Amino acid sequence: MLKRITDTSAGDAQPVQAAGRRLKTFKGTMSPITLTDLNECWQLDLRCFIDGEAYERETFRYLLSNTQTVARQIRSEDGDMTAFVIGVIEPDGTGHITTIGVAPETRRRGLARLLMHEIERSFAARGVRTVRLEVRVGNLAAQFLYEQLGYIIVQRMDRYYSNGDDGYLMVKSLDPCD
Repeated sequence: MLKRITDTSAGDAQPVQAAGRRLKTFKGTMSPITLTDLNECWQLDLRCFIDGEAYERETFRYLLSNTQTVARQIRSEDGDMTAFVIGVIEPDGTGHITTIGVAPETRRRGLARLLMHEIERSFAARGVRTVRLEVRVGNLAAQFLYEQLGYIIVQRMDRYYSNGDDGYLMVKSLDPCD
């Protein structure tokens, strides 16, 4: 069960409630990520990607400073950042989801799915009709999620990741006519 509760009186932060397959519930808020969240987002990224694929702090600074970036975070009721997604609208108008991370202790609660829906909605609101992302060939859980959301594998990229792992390029059309 995935549920999003919108309260317009909350300003930029929107209350969210989600439950994963095991029915572990989560309550918190979703809001844009700003430069003031830089260090916390970077620290969470380091926890999410322990295999050496975490972004450098300066990469986050660059992404969060870019006017073409769409970035959202989910915070727990205690105020801790528990999940994030960052995407960029490329010069050709394609939305590129560059990273998505969920804290290990809050996985399997639907937060990644919620963030994916939100970034797609935000991209569509800015005129994006096609979204792309890259995923490690061995990350079957992420591939399953993306396939459920309508992404298709269009290319295998040999040695795409810095540790030599292959990746898949996955694409989704946001055009309702497709």
